[in-house]
This record gives sequence, C-alpha cells and structure tokens, in this order.
Amino acid sequence: MFHQYYKSIRCFHAVAKTGGFTSAAQYLHIGQPTVTDQVKSLETRFSVELFLRSGRSVKLTAAGERLYAITQGLFGQEEEAMLFLQSARKLKVGLVRVGAVSPPIAMELARNFKEAHPPLDITVSIGSEESTLQGLQDFSIDVGIVVDPAGAEGLHIEPYRTERIVAVVPEGHAWTKRKSISTRDIEGETVIMREPGSKTRHRVERACRQQDVSLHCAMEINSREAIQHAVANGMGVSFVTQVEFIPLPGLVAVAVDDEQLSISYSLCCLSIRRERPLIDALFAVALG
Repeated sequence: MFHQYYKSIRCFHAVAKTGGFTSAAQYLHIGQPTVTDQVKSLETRFSVELFLRSGRSVKLTAAGERLYAITQGLFGQEEEAMLFLQSARKLKVGLVRVGAVSPPIAMELARNFKEAHPPLDITVSIGSEESTLQGLQDFSIDVGIVVDPAGAEGLHIEPYRTERIVAVVPEGHAWTKRKSISTRDIEGETVIMREPGSKTRHRVERACRQQDVSLHCAMEINSREAIQHAVANGMGVSFVTQVEFIPLPGLVAVAVDDEQLSISYSLCCLSIRRERPLIDALFAVALG
C-alpha cells in the first residue's frame, strides 16, 4: 500500500523539511504545482490536515509533526543508503571476501589490499579448491585464489603467481649440504605427504612417475603446518611451495631442480561480477 502514496509522502516530507512548497519543488527537482497537488491529495485521501497555510508560509499541524517524525526516519534511511552507495563507488566503504587454498598467499594479498585501501574491509576464508569455487557460485565469497579453475564455468580467471615447490628436510639431513636436489634424489627417502587431492602431492607424484622414481609415502597429514612439524621432528622429508615454508627450528628448505615442481595460482571471480568496484579494486592490487 505504501508504494501507492510514495510520491505524495515524499512531497510532504520535502515541504516539511524545506519549509515551503516552492523550496520543496526545487529540492525534488519537480514543478511546484505537482508538489501542491500531491500534498493536497494526501490530505484529502486520509481526511487529515498536515499544514497550516498562510500566504506563502506553511506550518505543520500536530498531525503533520507526527507524520514528519516518521518520514524523517524513513527518508533519512533512504538518503543514508544513497550516501553509502556513493561511498562504495568511490571505495570509501565496503567489504571484499576472499577465499583461498594458500594461507600465506591470501594473507599477503590481504595486507597489500589494506595498505592500498585502508577504509575497506577484507575477510579471508581458507579451504579446498572445491569449497573455494563453490563459494564463488553461492556468493559467499567474492574472489578466489585457486590452482586449477579452468574447468569451472562462468568464471573470470587471471594468472596470479607461480611458486616453486621445495623439499623440506630436518637439520643434519644429507640434502642440507647441497644447493639443490633432483627428482631422482627422492628415491629411497621416507616422504610425508599431504592427503590425496593436494596439488603439491599431485605435482611430486607426477614428476616421480615420469622419471620412474619410486616414491615411499610413509605418512599422510592433511595440514601443511603439521607436516613441517613432523619433518622437524625427524619423521621424514616433505614438499611445500616456497611461500608456504615455515622456518621452524630444525627445519631446512632445499631447492628442487625440476620445472614441473611448481604451482601456478589464479585469481578468479564470477564473470558477471568482474566489474564490481570492490572486486575490481582487489584485482588491481593483486595484478598491479
């Protein structure tokens, strides 16, 4: 029902706010007769007098004052909404939600984004490739940092960064005396691996298969951090990307001379949302 009288109530509010019909017309950018007719139709429809008219001056009646108290809240919220939208367009307020498969890469992007846009907020959700891509589809996140999004439909995808995979070994291991190792050096080592489906595990297993290297996976752990603690405690060797290496006491990272042992990350969002100001701002920071 309200929408039927929106124009009339809007005109009433403008007259009450500006103190006259002419000034209300200027405020609303419409003709003064239109304002007069809209207010009169409102008074007639509800059999109520809202203004005391005396020449060119108007004064609110008791009923008019009560209605104006209501419309101040009503149209005040409307004006607040417009200010918010204008501020969002100018990147003065807003929240961008990032989902990622790599905590350190996501945190680095979050830091850079906050440095570039201090007034804006950013949240980061760490999860699997599948959950991150699903988050884009159900609008629970705005931007994803993933490894293999090519098969997903409806996405705008841009290459972000490539990270080399390094071997993680305990202090005193023979590899620590070398500048780098080859994939063939993995033969005979006790290896701690991520769970099946891990991109790092997939790269290492593929490289070993292609070079006929026997890979002895002695333990599976579904956490990068836990794996590195296990290595530091002498339980075997493992592999992580350079950016994900944690320099724990007793832990050493060793380069691997194999171009296949790298992971390329992509930045993606729904194609229909690519030009949204906040998403565009995040892409600009990440790729600039």
